[in-house]
Amino acid sequence: MNTASPITALKGVGEKTAALFHRVGVDTVGELLSYYPRTYDLYEKPVTFANLEMERIQAVTGRIGRMPDTKKAGRLAVTTVTLEEFGAYLHLNWFNMPFLRNTLRPGNTYIFRGKVQKKKGRMVMEQPEIYETDAYERLLDTMQPVYGLTAGLSNKTVTKAVRQALDELNLDPEYLPDRIRRDQELAEYNFALRSIHFPVRKEDLLLARKRLVFDEFFLFILALRRLREQTEMEKNECVIRPDAQTERLLASLPYALTGAQQRVWEEIQSDMAGETVMNRLIQGDVGSGKTVIAVLALAAAAECGYQGALMAPTEVLARQHAQSVEEMFQNCGVKAEIVLLTGSMTAKEKREAYGKIESGEAAIVVGTHALIQEKVRFFRLGLVVTDEQHRFGVRQRETLADKGLHPHVLVMSATPIPRTLAIIIYGDLDISVIDEMPKGRLPIKNCVVDESWRPNAYRFLEKEVAAGRQVYIICPMVEENPELEIENVVDYTKKLRGSLNPSIVIEYLHGKMKAAQKNEIMERFAAGEIQVLVSTTVIEVGVNVPNATVMMVENAERFGLAQLHQLRGRVGRGKHQSYCIFISGSDSKDTKKRLEILNKSNDGFYIASEDLKLRGPGDLFGIRQSGSLEFKIGDIFTDAKVLQAASEEAAKLQKLDPGLALPEHHGLQKKLLEYQNEGMGRMSL
Repeated sequence: MNTASPITALKGVGEKTAALFHRVGVDTVGELLSYYPRTYDLYEKPVTFANLEMERIQAVTGRIGRMPDTKKAGRLAVTTVTLEEFGAYLHLNWFNMPFLRNTLRPGNTYIFRGKVQKKKGRMVMEQPEIYETDAYERLLDTMQPVYGLTAGLSNKTVTKAVRQALDELNLDPEYLPDRIRRDQELAEYNFALRSIHFPVRKEDLLLARKRLVFDEFFLFILALRRLREQTEMEKNECVIRPDAQTERLLASLPYALTGAQQRVWEEIQSDMAGETVMNRLIQGDVGSGKTVIAVLALAAAAECGYQGALMAPTEVLARQHAQSVEEMFQNCGVKAEIVLLTGSMTAKEKREAYGKIESGEAAIVVGTHALIQEKVRFFRLGLVVTDEQHRFGVRQRETLADKGLHPHVLVMSATPIPRTLAIIIYGDLDISVIDEMPKGRLPIKNCVVDESWRPNAYRFLEKEVAAGRQVYIICPMVEENPELEIENVVDYTKKLRGSLNPSIVIEYLHGKMKAAQKNEIMERFAAGEIQVLVSTTVIEVGVNVPNATVMMVENAERFGLAQLHQLRGRVGRGKHQSYCIFISGSDSKDTKKRLEILNKSNDGFYIASEDLKLRGPGDLFGIRQSGSLEFKIGDIFTDAKVLQAASEEAAKLQKLDPGLALPEHHGLQKKLLEYQNEGMGRMSL
């Protein structure tokens, strides 16, 4: 058995279990070993009630005073126990576990372990684990891995499979050069792999994580540098020089470009007419006007006889882009056929689109991942634009570019990443920044409130809807989970319909819906037929509804700041004053400090840099930044120092041995090739 062996090579993993592992992206033994725990259960000494910290998982010792009480609460049976210690009370709640009335005997002492929260002025622990005191003693000071799961796949199954793989596999020899390990104080690879899954001590976990994070960044940066070397040598065979048609388009815009937009447009023009192929990233805050620059570039490509392709991460956004490009072209008389290609189109519609793309009749092609299918053949592809680049893998961008003979590549991202980090993680691209907002845009008014303010928020929403405006409400979950008291889309919508004026049309949207359903809901919202849209973060990317003026986020503490800023960008896109309401279900000081950054500023780059200061290397299991590079274990914010160290080491190595030809680099060369063939293809930017 080796890392390439199928997961079924492990004892106890049959076809049914393998199908469950496949759902979480694990098909081989190697993929299992890099399926790192999402967190760990730390079994620490029980604390007194007076020392309990809110929003943390802790253990307490409690004596059962009387028989547990079980009551019905809707569909749930709630069993409750109240513990008392020196005049302080802790309320324990379990959902759908009525048998506990017979398990927890009055007069007996147990250890209860769970997350402590403040609710209606009371200390509450929901769904706590229950231990006899001697059983808890055996677990004391251990760290148990907790994996991401899917329905039918238990944590015990994953843990057992990982343990077996580590015990039976011939693990990889160390591949990092000794000098790098010594200079960066990195643990040995196999120790790190074992310790990330089953750490003996917290110190071992920190060492293991640092090593694996470094490896992930280091391999990624080396691969990017190789890509950069290739693209820097590619001769420009699609010379694009904007002419009269593009100038007409520019003149027809109902506004003048900002200074930042003008600067970026000049950089793109210079690239497309230069000696080598353009590979450029436009990094700009939400609403800064990146799309209009991309449309100008597409118009220039069409004018010079080349096809342009614009790839968006969702069908809703692709349709919206196609409509925007068409309207802009019509307004200034640009004659270029625009073709839309998405996965939900009928077979006949797709065939017609394929024909127009292959014949060259389609000058501009707008679509989703459907653009990179084998059936799509371009006549003369000269420019590739990808929107919200973090949603596409590096390989996907390359696959689209490979459909032409070295076309220019333009990447757009609204993800606010501090420039020092952006230079590293977008190492194969030149970076342009639009750091100026269009004139006349009203700044969004923000407020961070607790749950007690919700009735006031509802009245405010009704007032905005009565004025003809529309509202987004974001919830972190799709379905109810009684163990986590956070608002969920389906039930929240039902509750909201009972709380707001019955004349208000309220619908919900989430990622588990079919594409056709999502498109229908978004089109109705865009048309003003829906006044309030309750959604998960599926609406995070790019949808433009200028009439929407309120963004309300429930359980805001459960999102990363970058993601909250992206969500806020869905409003403030029209002429009316817009508002963002962040409702937090946490009393934590750290949470309040984080959300206050959003409250004070609408500048994504400022928010990213402030968030970077708050998040330290010790924040192992904090909220991941949606919208940033989705590495398996590293986080560019939390691990910024490791990212910079990996970049410096990659630069030294490239200078010393660019081809990794020296004997001491052969192991690294093999690992890098594996990464380029497998890991890089899955990497989501």
